[in-house]
Amino acid sequence: MNRIMIVTGGSRGIGAATARLAAAEGYAVCISYLRNQPAAEAVVREIAQAGGKAMAVAADVAVEADVLRLFERVDAALGRVTALVNNAGILERHMRVKEMDAGRLSRVLAANVIGSFLCAREAVRRMSTRHGGSGGAIVNLSSAASRLGSPNEYVDYAASKGAIDTFTLGLAKEVAAEGIRVNAVRPGVIYTDIHADGGEPGRVDRVKSAVPMLRGGQPEEVAKAILWLLSDEASYSTGAILDVSGGR
Repeated sequence: MNRIMIVTGGSRGIGAATARLAAAEGYAVCISYLRNQPAAEAVVREIAQAGGKAMAVAADVAVEADVLRLFERVDAALGRVTALVNNAGILERHMRVKEMDAGRLSRVLAANVIGSFLCAREAVRRMSTRHGGSGGAIVNLSSAASRLGSPNEYVDYAASKGAIDTFTLGLAKEVAAEGIRVNAVRPGVIYTDIHADGGEPGRVDRVKSAVPMLRGGQPEEVAKAILWLLSDEASYSTGAILDVSGGR
């Protein structure tokens, strides 16, 4: 069976690392991106030059029509998806809850929670043995923030990842008998561009002393955990949340 993966938010950071590793392991990969087409095309080009198969599709996972188009493009170009990595997510500038407005909260929850629901829905419709599929696996990207709360920085982001933890547990039980495994990876502080979105590009170096391993993580370290959960080596794991956080 062809192995076909969708990685949302795959133009940078953990998503790009996951796409590269998946292609090296034989997956045909589609990455979605929101705005940065050059970065997405660079990842696709790198995979192709290494002998892999990849494509990129512009899609806002918070927009249902975009999610439908993303999966339809993959259906037509690669075939029925067998692995989904719900990686796309956003955070906004550091502030306390008392300063947050409804617009910010809507943006964060739409991208981080609703987007993961919509993409998982489309994946389940294609993977489920109840719908003629051959099964598959989903990995949701949570965050250690869901356990820590991120006070004074982005409680809204942390709360959205808490929702992802619960979503993972519920969906895993819902589709376990339909050939689909659903797990989550919960990264800690990782060297990616998302910290610049929060207004502090150097955040990892500021907080790494609070990590028991005394360092920030690399995107590839998270990608390896994601690929393991998607693989047959994790065939009896569903509803699991794997911390990749240096012990924090």
